[in-house]
Amino acid sequence: MKSAFPISYDPTQTESRAPRNASSARTARDSALMKAVCLVALVSGLSALPAQAAAPIENKRAFIAELVGKMTLDEKIGQLRLISIGPEMPIAQLANEITAGRVGGTFNSVNRPHNRLLQDAAMKGRLKIPMFFAYDVIHGHRTTFPIGLGLASSWDMDAIRLMASTAAKEAAGDSVDMTFAPMVDIARDPRWGRTSEGFGEDPYLVSEIAKATVKGFQGTLPVPADRIMASVKHFALYGAVEGGRDYNTVDMSPMRMYNDYLPPYRAAIDAGAGGVMVALNSINGVPATSNTWLMQDLLRKEWGFKGVSVSDHGAIVELMRHGVAKDEREAARLAIKNGIDLSMADSVYLKELPGLVKSGEVSTNDIDKAVTEVLGAKYDMGLFQNPYLRIGVAKDDPADLDAESRLHRAAAREVARKSMVLLENRNSTLPLAKSKTIALVGPLADAPIDMLGSWSAAGNSKNAVTLRTGLNAAVGTQGRVLYARGANITNDEGIVKYLNFLNWDTPEVTQDKRTPAAMIEEAVAAARQSDVIVAAVGEARGMSHESSSRTSLDLPQSQRDLITALKATGKPLVLVLMNGRPLALQREQQEADAILETWYTGMEGGHAIAEVLFGDYNPSGKLPISFPRSVGQIPTYYNHARLGRPFTEGKPGNYTSQYFEEVTGPLYPFGYGLSYTDFALSDVVLSGATMPRGGKIEAAVTVKNMGQRAGETVVQLYIQDVAASVVRPVKELKDFQKVALQPGEEKVLRFAIDESKLKFFNAQLQHVAEPGAFNVQIGLDSQAVKQKSFELQ
Repeated sequence: MKSAFPISYDPTQTESRAPRNASSARTARDSALMKAVCLVALVSGLSALPAQAAAPIENKRAFIAELVGKMTLDEKIGQLRLISIGPEMPIAQLANEITAGRVGGTFNSVNRPHNRLLQDAAMKGRLKIPMFFAYDVIHGHRTTFPIGLGLASSWDMDAIRLMASTAAKEAAGDSVDMTFAPMVDIARDPRWGRTSEGFGEDPYLVSEIAKATVKGFQGTLPVPADRIMASVKHFALYGAVEGGRDYNTVDMSPMRMYNDYLPPYRAAIDAGAGGVMVALNSINGVPATSNTWLMQDLLRKEWGFKGVSVSDHGAIVELMRHGVAKDEREAARLAIKNGIDLSMADSVYLKELPGLVKSGEVSTNDIDKAVTEVLGAKYDMGLFQNPYLRIGVAKDDPADLDAESRLHRAAAREVARKSMVLLENRNSTLPLAKSKTIALVGPLADAPIDMLGSWSAAGNSKNAVTLRTGLNAAVGTQGRVLYARGANITNDEGIVKYLNFLNWDTPEVTQDKRTPAAMIEEAVAAARQSDVIVAAVGEARGMSHESSSRTSLDLPQSQRDLITALKATGKPLVLVLMNGRPLALQREQQEADAILETWYTGMEGGHAIAEVLFGDYNPSGKLPISFPRSVGQIPTYYNHARLGRPFTEGKPGNYTSQYFEEVTGPLYPFGYGLSYTDFALSDVVLSGATMPRGGKIEAAVTVKNMGQRAGETVVQLYIQDVAASVVRPVKELKDFQKVALQPGEEKVLRFAIDESKLKFFNAQLQHVAEPGAFNVQIGLDSQAVKQKSFELQ
């Protein structure tokens, strides 16, 4: 039989051929002779490694089909298992399982010697099918960047691609082949802990970021040596869990799915994401892991996805807890027939699939489809060309994984500056003068681990720059920074215990043993000696994390008490927020003179925040998610459906859709963000009053910097469908441009509008643009807009 590996192995080509950087990788891959790059693991008794040439992409299908034809059923099932190194399986046992053909990939190892050992084990197997190594690289790898909400606040796709490509380079250098990212779940209930991980509430903005992150992480296929495969998650609708409670159910109409929640997944897939991670939630009564409509009809057939699907951790066994599988055998059958290719933290595929195939409940074709996708992903990762493509050679292993030379601080600082949103700035309290005496207080003022945010990958808190460090470095000898902690994150010991249990290895939340009164007294004393107070308040990072849903959006009482005491001093009060979700800030809005939303800014956060506070950088961030006034107003999002009895600000609220106890509408709307300068927009000018079918019109607006500082702003275009066959949103973001202007400078911005910007999914799930009137709205946030109308013929 013809070999599945058409190019013979040359034993003279040893591990030294493994490329270690992007340029050498490309040189090897694109060499004139297209020779195989094959490596021998340095273990005794290892047989020669068959190799595949750098085959053109059209040969992928034939190559995979021939390899599948050589595999036994047990070897096929083994390829469907994704196992974590550590408590799940010690590395020695894992190596044996790999050699026996019972594991296809691992996750959670960023250690090149460990992964080399495991790849060596794979090369000892009968068919020498390479392993792949995965990791949760979400907003940076060793260099941590701002969390997802911070990245989205930049509205800057170049900055987001910079984050993803930098993270990919670092992760690839740690032998990672795949990331479980981007996380593109639309989030409109900020009680949900994973709000921090995603990009906000809007389908268009999140879709644009989804495309940017996939391109940044992955680049082209096959994935270059300095990039990693993207696996978009959580498919699907995970951000819409009932009550904002993690792992909860989702019940949603198909029209809402197609218009609001599905577009970002589709955007990531269309951008080339090689993988999809399946959500843990059920959708309209059927768990995503066993949801044939979701995984087959929509993902594979309608969208044409050809990549690999990955279950979330333990999701197949959880089909029993959902109540749709009576035992592990049925769970395995439902998952494999539904098209779940890789089982994360698997035991049931290994135990149950052989018997299911023997009984005929699962066909060999079901197994072959899954194996084909797993092997196809490995092909696209470049691992059949070179199993050690990202592992490299032992002599090049870094002596110190956390060495400063492995970090990309300049990039992290650049992106962090762009991620912050100025929410309040009364009386031009900001920027601060470096010559002043500043009282720096608050439980997050000197908290390195919290700077990193949730899902910080291989980031090390010892490398994080805190706000205290950043302020001191910026002030130097010009002024003084007086530091006092002022309060603990919370005085609720039950919450502290939960947060420290959640984060496993090392307690992250440490409590100052002094009384709350003593801590506040110290902070007030520092404030009285100062010209201005900077209070770093918000959430410990574990409070905005998986499994960290909240019933309240208020700051913990310990911090509220501190803010009230600081306000009573009469000194100007600047709040620096560090948090992973919108908070309810009505009280704080009244007490503070300035509020800067920094989210979790990452490793270089302390320097970046200081640059904004002192005006060395003019903030330009805009909110990617609305801030409700209170938890009772959830959900609060800008593109809500039109109503028969809408509340209109300034008019009586009786018999309209409103809350009578407090102002209706967000405290801070989607797209909102201030600057140290002022921008003005002209009226909207349209190129025509009508748009013919298949045609387009242009909307133009002039933006001018009216202030004394150079700055950037984001000009946002919204469209409202005036009358449609179904109820449509009050407005929808359809385009935006970020523009930098010098003082007094103005610029005309032009937006092209064609039918694609007018389309929606109607009640029959047809993607249509219906004739009639449309309002074009352009503004600096979703509320303050200029409007012009046209007709679609």
